[in-house]
Amino acid sequence: MSTDDLLARALGLPRGDRARLADELLASLEEPEEDVAAAWASELQRRSRELADGTVERIPWETARAQVLAELKQRRGG
Repeated sequence: MSTDDLLARALGLPRGDRARLADELLASLEEPEEDVAAAWASELQRRSRELADGTVERIPWETARAQVLAELKQRRGG
């Protein structure tokens, strides 16, 4: 069965069944929770080390927020 055939059949399912199918498909794409937790722990350690050794410079929240908002505005064409 092709992907298009499978999709057509899935779209013919009742709403609740489609929701369950979508949930299961999305869950199959996610990384196991322990892998995500380990990756975040490693990232936090790296960032803490960079702050402690002066590799990165701290900036005030207001500055960081303004930079993020400006970038989002630019991406949206504003």
